[in-house]
Amino acid sequence: MIYTENFPIQFDPVANPDAVVMDQNVRFTVLTSRLIRLEYSPTAVFNDQPSQVFWYRRQPVPEFSTRYSEDGLELETEHLLLRYRRGEAGFTAEGLTISLKGGNGRYSFGQPNPTNLHGTARTLDEVDGGIQLEPGLLARNGWAVVDDSRTLLFNDKGWLEPRNAPGSVDSYFFGYGHDYQQCLVDYQKLAGGVPLLPRWVLGNWWSRFWPYSEEELLGLMDEFQANGVPLSVCIVDIDWHLRQTGNTSSGWTGYTWNRDLFPDPEAFMAALHERGLKTALNLHPAEGVHPHEEQYEALAERMGIDPATKQPVPFDIVDPDYAQAYFELLHHPDEARGVDFWWIDWQQGELSKMPGLDPLWWLNHLHFYDLARDGEKRPFVFSRWGGLGNHRYPIGFSGDSVVTWESLAFQPYFTATAANVGYGWWSHDIGGHMGGIEEAELYTRWVQYGVLSPIFRLHCTNNPFHERRPWGYDAETFRLTKHAMRLRHALIPYLYTLSWQNQENGRLPITPLYHDYPNSEQAYHCPDQYMFGSELLAAPHITPRHAETGMSRQVVWLPEGQWHHFFTGRSYSGDRFHPLYGGLDDIPLFAKPGAIVPLGPMVEWGGVDNPEALEIHLFPGGDNRFELYEDDGQSGYSLLPLRQSWTATKWQVNIDRVRGTAGHLPHERALTLCFRGVRPDVRLRLLMNGQIVQAHTEYDAETVTLRLSGLTLTPHSSLTAVLTTDQPTLLANRDYRQEMLQQMLWAFRLDSWQKQRLNNQLPDLLQNPALLASYELALTPAQMQAVAEVVTGAGVLSARQRDTGRPFTILWNNQQREDVGYRLSAQGITGDGVVQKGSLPKFVVLTDEDNLTVWRTGDGLAETFASADDWFAKLPQRFRGTAVGNLEAVVQFHLTGQTRYLHIKEGQLTVADGQHPQPTITLTAQSRDFLDMVNGDAQPIELFRAQRLQVGGNFILIGPIMNALGTMPRNRFQASPWKLTVSYQDWLALTITQ
Repeated sequence: MIYTENFPIQFDPVANPDAVVMDQNVRFTVLTSRLIRLEYSPTAVFNDQPSQVFWYRRQPVPEFSTRYSEDGLELETEHLLLRYRRGEAGFTAEGLTISLKGGNGRYSFGQPNPTNLHGTARTLDEVDGGIQLEPGLLARNGWAVVDDSRTLLFNDKGWLEPRNAPGSVDSYFFGYGHDYQQCLVDYQKLAGGVPLLPRWVLGNWWSRFWPYSEEELLGLMDEFQANGVPLSVCIVDIDWHLRQTGNTSSGWTGYTWNRDLFPDPEAFMAALHERGLKTALNLHPAEGVHPHEEQYEALAERMGIDPATKQPVPFDIVDPDYAQAYFELLHHPDEARGVDFWWIDWQQGELSKMPGLDPLWWLNHLHFYDLARDGEKRPFVFSRWGGLGNHRYPIGFSGDSVVTWESLAFQPYFTATAANVGYGWWSHDIGGHMGGIEEAELYTRWVQYGVLSPIFRLHCTNNPFHERRPWGYDAETFRLTKHAMRLRHALIPYLYTLSWQNQENGRLPITPLYHDYPNSEQAYHCPDQYMFGSELLAAPHITPRHAETGMSRQVVWLPEGQWHHFFTGRSYSGDRFHPLYGGLDDIPLFAKPGAIVPLGPMVEWGGVDNPEALEIHLFPGGDNRFELYEDDGQSGYSLLPLRQSWTATKWQVNIDRVRGTAGHLPHERALTLCFRGVRPDVRLRLLMNGQIVQAHTEYDAETVTLRLSGLTLTPHSSLTAVLTTDQPTLLANRDYRQEMLQQMLWAFRLDSWQKQRLNNQLPDLLQNPALLASYELALTPAQMQAVAEVVTGAGVLSARQRDTGRPFTILWNNQQREDVGYRLSAQGITGDGVVQKGSLPKFVVLTDEDNLTVWRTGDGLAETFASADDWFAKLPQRFRGTAVGNLEAVVQFHLTGQTRYLHIKEGQLTVADGQHPQPTITLTAQSRDFLDMVNGDAQPIELFRAQRLQVGGNFILIGPIMNALGTMPRNRFQASPWKLTVSYQDWLALTITQ
């Protein structure tokens, strides 16, 4: 019997024949206008079985055309142009190219992509800081390729089997340009979607590697409840089972309860359920089943082993018979006792008895479907990332990270970037797993980040000097982390809707900023922030408070529009960078213009079910719609439509009647509407089911929030709220800089007389920042920088990419103030000294790319050219005659389809068509390669080594002449050394060197 017959998957792997183009030993399948399957077979035999990654190749056929020629074919869609030239070797770099229309990029078969935006990684085990991530499906130059040639295939029994096609190629070309969202949506259509999670997994989890007894662990759960810290899951780590085996088993693998610690497992799990908690047990299945296990005799007999021999039953998940026994004998009985799900803690490598099959991938697949075998449980796994296709099997366990600030700092980037392979539900060890230095501040910041991460789970190893209980530190830590964990449960209505959105339309719950803002250069240089669902942007504090400022610093980029800090209510203008200086109670979370965020109540325990009360936070600045998803945990579900329309003087919010079933909803639900960022003197009109009603109104001046309470909503009710004003705007426009500076003064380690003096001068200082010059000796450099950044809206951040470690420097000047300047000293590509200076632009980023330092502005590269003709046309205006003086020279160009030469004489330049009889220098290249070079997308030395660029003539003159022509992009410099100074008039200079 094949175990997977118990849960047959409805694959649909055969593409529509109308989408297929054949030519001798190759096959192209047009899956979308931007996604093409590329196959080569030396035997001209192609396979249509589902692979580990791609299950649903039968997609609607997009419009495309095919043109055959004597040596190959062209295949053209709305977005792509594929050219194939036949050859005995199959696909080659010269024989297969795909161009993205509109000049957005070109791919040659086998070409690496240095602009790939990365995906995720198997584990963070023993990682202190960051690691290199696997490639993802998105890239800045618009294309990515998935090589599926070596994955395994599903047979008609739902079991995997190796491919039998040596020398074959099976790849998928994703040419989506910057339409990142659609790329991921189409990937999920092709590979399978992400399931809706059980609602309860979105609450707070407790887990610890510790030999708890039943009494001790239940007592700890009661202690959480007594302290008013809500939980939804309690995981029992490895010590639930026997570890002292008396045989060759190490004790890491186990299936027999340790009755000394848990004398009655069924009663123990029932007690957890009575407390409203779900539970899981840790699994390390690699060592199989040894004779000390209660299940040994039955399993041995099932596998044909005489139990009398005491021979261990080896772990062999590749064997269908073993897999069936593995679940039926080792797991199903404990699920009947009360286990809700399993923690698959596989750490034993990527090899199995089936060549090419990673046991982790297969365990994730089988456990996911087994949990749903009877239709009573919503399936998910809790396990490490097994590779592409694992987005179908949430939730990810990221592994045993080291307890350091560097580990915390990596996790926001790591989690958001996983969206680039459709993986949205990572769970980290909040607080860190092992080692490092335990600090209350680090723990607090990790908890605050955890609240704004996909799955919140406290965890650590069995060192008694690790502490994960919120009350285990000091009173301030307890207050802040308890509040954060209560907030997490209040966020469940929003989070559950994010899970539904992930299932319905493919939007991931946590995404990098460039998913929503792909054409903004800034979005690619803010690795520590992310979109938290469709409505919110998070930028958690991930560094300790500075000794001199007493505050943590985080720099956040906000896209266009007016954004609001979710907790303080402060408004921030978008299309700008903002330095955030926060105390330990600050959690940088921002609502987008027009955001709609439904919350449940802040509770001391529980808060997992559909809430009896809703608090809906509404933010100004844009039209929007948000549908709140709720259900009964099975098939009955409802959508509560929330929508708003916004103008400067009229803000209308509509809550429509529930769509779907309503049996799972409260008959009456207390409703509170929070209008954020609004002035106090607005007019309010409320209609319930078309009739005017009244509400209790309260205005909070500190958070500029108008709060309407005392409303009751039934599933069949509709509500309309309209705010109007006779003033120019409903917004409570106010300059928050003075109160920000006052907050900073309270935190500064600074003489109190100086604080008073500076505080008294703040109004004048905001009008005339030059007054800060008199505080040069009173304030430390860090304090001076903090004040200057807030007052002027200009600043600088020097950091490193989270995975590669490459340095980058961000500069911003939001008001484009002329009194904030910069000076950059560097070495050009040819070795000449370069000095750039002037008023600081609104945005600049210096990045390390291919051993060069690249200067990018908000519009991308400073100078780009659409074609070689464009470069020649603009050359006379860009020519730097002073670089060559009175030199006379002729530069001959042989480019694809054109022959031109340049005549340089007495600092003047002329451009002519044709061949000069006596050129000083000759340059030969394909037009595309030349364009890549002058745009900085390819380096001359690399093209020269690849024989794609030929240069001849007087080599002594090549450097000066190429520099004068601007062949080397002027926004690229040698990687080091360089020196950058940002100056605020003459009273503060910030210098960064490389």
